[in-house]
Amino acid sequence: MLSLAAATLFVVPVASADMPMGNGLSPNSHAPAGVMGDHLHRAGEYMLSLRTMRMEMDGNRKGGSNLSTGDVLGDYMVAPLKMTMDMQMVGLMVAPSNDLTLMAMAGYIDLEMKHVTRTGARFTTRASGFSDVSLTGLYRLWDHGAHHLHLNAGVSLPTGSIDSEDNTPLSAGANVQLPYAMQLGSGTWDLLPGITWRYTPDGEWSGGAQASAVIRTGENSHDYTLGDRFNATGWIARRVGSSISLSARISAATWGDISGADDELPAAMINIVPTADPDRRAGTEAMLHLGLNWVGQHGLLHGHRFAVEAGAPVYQRLDGPQLRNRWQMAGSWQYAF
Repeated sequence: MLSLAAATLFVVPVASADMPMGNGLSPNSHAPAGVMGDHLHRAGEYMLSLRTMRMEMDGNRKGGSNLSTGDVLGDYMVAPLKMTMDMQMVGLMVAPSNDLTLMAMAGYIDLEMKHVTRTGARFTTRASGFSDVSLTGLYRLWDHGAHHLHLNAGVSLPTGSIDSEDNTPLSAGANVQLPYAMQLGSGTWDLLPGITWRYTPDGEWSGGAQASAVIRTGENSHDYTLGDRFNATGWIARRVGSSISLSARISAATWGDISGADDELPAAMINIVPTADPDRRAGTEAMLHLGLNWVGQHGLLHGHRFAVEAGAPVYQRLDGPQLRNRWQMAGSWQYAF
């Protein structure tokens, strides 16, 4: 779901344990901005990161076809029109050894969804607060020349709220529980397994691939469990100067419907707005991303990295009516010491 999505932007300004010493200031020495946990650090190194992400969903889709607002209002009293998510994140990486790097990430989310009713009335719901916190370990499995393979193993803590409320025309001015897409966390302890391969043949080109998942455990305090999510991505990057590199990346994701139902949502809401239906949350998506990394080589910005990446779907199949993803953009700053 959108409210749980997280863009992760990882680049690092000093040589890390999975690349030759001296390449740490190469702008393409790490994965593009949207890839999380792509590298290990040398023993004793730390990295701080600040990042921002914006994602926009606009219009409805069912299966592989777009729906008009009228199509949705033919079956529901309310149709979602547009949703935006803004996320600010802070991250810390620390390496107790050359073979193990630990990572912690926390964020703050702002959500906004616009709706229209059958009578033509328009209204907006909003939610904001802290997201779920993730703790991850990156463990080296294999290094051979330009090839680097490591395991990603983490857990997501249920720190994000699943109690977000707001006013709607149907609530007569009283705050009511918002549907699943407007909640800030999963409410469950989630497992974050993954595996990452990186290829760094020289200082000009780099590439890699990563497979990861979010595996839900148990039900949350409102008697439901978000669907599991599986992700895969592959990328290439090319240095175009001493400080700049360009990247291209393809990503794919599939996620399941919700099991159970929120006990705070009135049962009748399923027939009022599609975002309240736990059986209309699944989907599959492929996206194309283009990115740029810049690393300071001299002066006050020496070793500081800035990255941006923009992406848009090339394929979407949604168990809808469900808002379709239109685009996302992320930016970051990182510094290692």
